[in-house]
Amino acid sequence: MLILEDIISDRGSRYAVSGAPCADEAQAKALLKELKRIKKFAKSTHNSWGLIGPDGPVKSDDGEAGAGAIILRMLEGAGLDNHLIVVTRWYGGKHLGGDRFRHVQEAVRRYLAEIGR
Repeated sequence: MLILEDIISDRGSRYAVSGAPCADEAQAKALLKELKRIKKFAKSTHNSWGLIGPDGPVKSDDGEAGAGAIILRMLEGAGLDNHLIVVTRWYGGKHLGGDRFRHVQEAVRRYLAEIGR
């Protein structure tokens, strides 16, 4: 799994993005479990993710309402099927409002650029 840590910081909140080729929702959950074995990620506030698999799109906001849909939309735009992307946030104590959506988008953009998409 490719992990890009500490890519965005805003008002105390920090973001990371991770991803890997992924066949289906069961594998996505296994990859997420593997990510959370890293102590830092286990202590995160949100691990939102999206995957366009053979059975269609699946996502989890993990308490960050709307984040999974943003990830799915960007996966669709990149034409990237069978690939899991996870955006991790460590809440910094201040609400970010709509900026949190821009941060999710930027995190996914950076991941897609890293893998050449």
